[in-house]
Amino acid sequence: MIIDSIETATRTEIRSLQQKRLKKTTERVYQHVPFYRKKFNENGFNPERNLGLNDMVDLPFTTKADLRKGYPFGLLAVPKTELVRLHASSGTSGKPTVVGYTKHDIEMWSEIVARSIATAGGEPGEILHNAYGYGLFTGGLGLHYGSERLGMVTVPISGGNTQRQIMLIEDFQPTVICGTPSYVLNIAETMEEMGKKPAATSLRYGILGAEPWSEEMRRKIEEKLAIKACDIYGLSEVIGPGVAIECHEEQNGLHIAEDHFYAEVIDPETLEPLADGDDGELVFTSLTKEAFPVIRYRTGDVASLNKEKCRCGRTTARMSRIKGRIDDMLNVNGVNVFPSEIEHSMLKMKELAPHYQIHMLQKRSFKVLELHVEITEECFKAIDFDLAHDKIRQLERKLKAALKSSCLIAMDTVIREPKSIPRSEGKALRVIDRRNEQGNFAL
Repeated sequence: MIIDSIETATRTEIRSLQQKRLKKTTERVYQHVPFYRKKFNENGFNPERNLGLNDMVDLPFTTKADLRKGYPFGLLAVPKTELVRLHASSGTSGKPTVVGYTKHDIEMWSEIVARSIATAGGEPGEILHNAYGYGLFTGGLGLHYGSERLGMVTVPISGGNTQRQIMLIEDFQPTVICGTPSYVLNIAETMEEMGKKPAATSLRYGILGAEPWSEEMRRKIEEKLAIKACDIYGLSEVIGPGVAIECHEEQNGLHIAEDHFYAEVIDPETLEPLADGDDGELVFTSLTKEAFPVIRYRTGDVASLNKEKCRCGRTTARMSRIKGRIDDMLNVNGVNVFPSEIEHSMLKMKELAPHYQIHMLQKRSFKVLELHVEITEECFKAIDFDLAHDKIRQLERKLKAALKSSCLIAMDTVIREPKSIPRSEGKALRVIDRRNEQGNFAL
């Protein structure tokens, strides 16, 4: 369902609107945000000039480190008295990145998310089951307000308490479920453990995101729940969920809300723009935010752009699904690999369940990766519940060969019994750093 004419506008119309809004945004941050005024002056950039989209390369980048230095309110473009809400991303160094919203920002965000939900199959009057976490994390409230703006009946259950989630899905009969892929899969598997059939629910669409997930993970979720699972993208520094989303018709690239965000892809080392179709670091500039506009924000996410018209009729640019994060990239003997690429390889093996963890170990001066995976219950039963069975050794060799072929890396593998890897009630923990544990230094 297309609910805004901008979704089918010509590329010329979209660029014209972006250029107009970009000029207003650069003028706004120059006047009200000392950080950007200093950056612009250092770059010799005058925001009053006739700014075109081709001039984006003259604008400075913004990084998460810049946002943390401005903690908590240093990058606001409005007085604190004009704020109506604060959100914050998780802070690995103890300080989160804080994002403020005015009343206009909340209304605009709700409209963007409403459009996103409609793109993924949601319709007014239907029920949406929202299993994203509520709180400082933008996922829960972002989808909540967008669902209500679209006119859907919203179930604000948040994450956790999985059996209660299942009861409400059965009783309320929602058509859309929202959550992280790992947790929605957990819901489906818990239903199976309870003797229920996940594919028999009322659910028809899933809006899943907040963590990288492979096409193989999508296929398993869709098969178990008999839904179309669409990827949604967003990050609190830019606004939250709704920056981009897949359409349920094509499921091939995420439509960007280009009237509100200008997207680029750059080489993370040279910082030069890359051509459409090339993988690089995603960069976003907000075009309509009042409280916390960002200029050329380096997301750390790896993807590509595509500006071809989609089969669903939308003309807005699409970004590929996130391949991984630059800071999540693992280097093994000089080869770079993302956890999602490892997931892509292992989930092609029907003997393995879609749950895994990558353990980072240290052996003398070498970093070693150890992939922990689960055997499926059917296969475990077939070998009489014996992990010492010869078929386990054969499966490990098969998995190592698959990883070597597709990811070009050698990894140790540990095949574990079903349900031995912790399940997620939010974002899945995929990489465990065990390099400082005792005993990791002997070969």
